[in-house]
Order: sequence, then structure tokens, then C-alpha cells
Amino acid sequence: MRLFKPLYEFALRWAARPRAELYLAGLSFVEAFIFPIAPEIMLAPMTLARPQRWARYATISLIGSMFGSFVGYALGHYAFDLLRPLLADLGWLPTLDALVTQLQQGMVGHAWKVFGLLVLAGFIPIPLKIFTWASGIVGVPIPAFVAGMLIGRGKRVYLLCGLIRLGGERAEKAIHRWIEWIGWGVLVLIALVVIYFRFLR
Repeated sequence: MRLFKPLYEFALRWAARPRAELYLAGLSFVEAFIFPIAPEIMLAPMTLARPQRWARYATISLIGSMFGSFVGYALGHYAFDLLRPLLADLGWLPTLDALVTQLQQGMVGHAWKVFGLLVLAGFIPIPLKIFTWASGIVGVPIPAFVAGMLIGRGKRVYLLCGLIRLGGERAEKAIHRWIEWIGWGVLVLIALVVIYFRFLR
């Protein structure tokens, strides 16, 4: 079943529109606290179309993600109990509860211990929104949260745009060719992480 390639091709069409930068900012914003599709799906074709703007696009995505991360933090901090049934329906709860426990343990003694985990959030197969919610639930100090999110998400978007800038059309063709395998691979990794935290720890 093809799932990710049609989504990617849809993003390609949106990336070519005049308001693509606005769409990118909006996608980055909502992805940070609820939406399931990562902004990289727009970053790749936009960077390929105008490679000289690679840093601009990465910055727009990062700013959108930062504003969205504050929404996720606030929802976790103020509305977690109210929204717990919804999070259970979304399948987030086992991973979220495990991450909350991990962050709580990391904050024992020194709140900045969670900084490293937030920095890693850009590359490990747990969606950013899980980290933003969990940080709000635990009450991670805002300076540590902001610094962790800036570095964690920033290194991801700048690295992606920079690699596409260097790789050009070949890089985009590789993404287009392997997007289905990449998408399903990420889902499998997320499932394995959920299983590990839920049943094997």
C-alpha cells in the first residue's frame, strides 16, 4: 500500500505555490504539537527549487516549530489530564508516559539534565510533539526547553536543507524514490520504541 509517496507528491505541489513559505511555517507550527506530517516533506522540494534560499527555508521552519513547541508545552502543562483520553486514542499515551518518567528522572538534582534529551529529539524516532507535551507535563524549565528545542530541531532542518543544497537534484530524486521505504521505516522504529517503553523496560 502506497501511503507516503502520494503525501510527498502532494507536498511537492504545495511547495511550488506562491505562498509556500507561509504553508511551511504553518506546517512546522502545527507539527510541533499535533500534526503527524513533518515539515521536511516541504523543505526538500522547496530547497531544491531555490537552493540559494536553503538557510531561509530552514529558519522559517525552525521559527514555526518553536512557536508550535510552546503550544505543545502549554497543552502538556495545563491540559494534560483533560486531553488524556484523546492522547490514548491517538496512541501517544504509552510513549508519552514513558518519556515523562524519563524526564522526571533526568530533572532530579539538576533540571538541565534533560537538555541533552531534548537536543537528541531531532534525530530519534519519537515525534517532536511527544517531547513538547512531555516537557510541559514535567515542567521542564523554559530556558532548558527553548535551548533544547532550538538545537534539536535546528540541527535537523539546517542539515536537511544543507545536504539538499549540496546534493541538488540527485538528493531530491533519492528522497522521491525511497520515500515509501523511509516513511514505513520511521513508523516501524516508532512502534519498536513504544513496545520497548511499554513492555520491555
